[in-house]
Amino acid sequence: MLLVLCIDLDDDLGRKTRFDTPVVGRDSVEAAAVALATADPEDSDSNVLFQGIHEHDSLVADAEVDEQVEVAAVTGTQGSDVKANRAIGEEIDRVLAGLSTGENVSAIVITDGAQDESVLPVIRSRVPIDSVRRVVVRQAQDLESIYYTMKQVLADPETRGTILVPLGILLLIYPFLTIANRFNVPGAAVLGLVSALLGLYTLFRGLGLETVVDDAVSRGRDILYEGRVTLITYVAALALMAVGGFRGVALLEAIQATVATDPTPPLILAALVHGAVQWFAAAGVTSSLGQITDEYLADRFKWRYLNAPFYVAAIAIVLYVVSGFFLNVNGVAGVPGVQPFSLTDLAVGLTVGTLLGVLSTLAFAIAESWFPTGVEPTRG
Repeated sequence: MLLVLCIDLDDDLGRKTRFDTPVVGRDSVEAAAVALATADPEDSDSNVLFQGIHEHDSLVADAEVDEQVEVAAVTGTQGSDVKANRAIGEEIDRVLAGLSTGENVSAIVITDGAQDESVLPVIRSRVPIDSVRRVVVRQAQDLESIYYTMKQVLADPETRGTILVPLGILLLIYPFLTIANRFNVPGAAVLGLVSALLGLYTLFRGLGLETVVDDAVSRGRDILYEGRVTLITYVAALALMAVGGFRGVALLEAIQATVATDPTPPLILAALVHGAVQWFAAAGVTSSLGQITDEYLADRFKWRYLNAPFYVAAIAIVLYVVSGFFLNVNGVAGVPGVQPFSLTDLAVGLTVGTLLGVLSTLAFAIAESWFPTGVEPTRG
């Protein structure tokens, strides 16, 4: 048996006429179509009902169709698509239950656009669908489908932001230029600013940086709420590194003012390292102590974690002595801020730095064996 099923998702038939749904039978559907067209001549659902009647008559008149043919109109509800789909599913169940036939039933679905076709999975779960016919007014063909597609795209927050934000920035160009002219600001500067904003936004979306930013904000919020010591020590370490950078640049400028010729790249590097390494070492020790404290508070402390500040100090000693020796060799030992080292001092510094790293590793390895802090995690 073939069932011509006319779909009215938002229940225009029930709201605008006095017909109870579902409507089954050719004469009943025709009466419902006339009533709906009379109540609202502009409603496209009346076209769906008339198309259903036309499809029914064509199938009945077709000599090659040897099956029974019936036509029915089912409606949903206005508002929620979920409620509308469920209502249509219930009405289809009532239609199928009322069909007095022993044949297998398949459906030909008649709709007036893409929105009504969202109910197809509900229909398919109850009866096989042979075909779907979309009825639209010729003067407005595909207009509803375009509208519905645009509505769905703009309802998606991610797509909405991708499309509307650049469009909004472009539409603001003229107001920006008008305001700029009132304040005697060159229009080229405004266009450059707008272009920069669009470029940054495009790169931001294209590279997927919104996920990185969201993760960073989430981690920062967790650190604040959990009261981690690393938040304070990282800020202090950044401040120490900034001071170290300024000190390194200041020492380089003092050396440049002393030497007669332009300093060589190795001399520049030695000056920057010699002036900044102490502050960088303090930053490394500070941040590592904060991390060790957080690990201890979280019951994840290991003795070997204490190696970090000693390693930082050992590296700093080596770099400080080597850079001081190099500056001394190049004849800038008299510059304020330069600590000159002889070859003997260099040997002692390298030895002290190496022993500091080796002894700290050995000491904390012994402490770990004597006073274990926990079970090592299993590595799979």
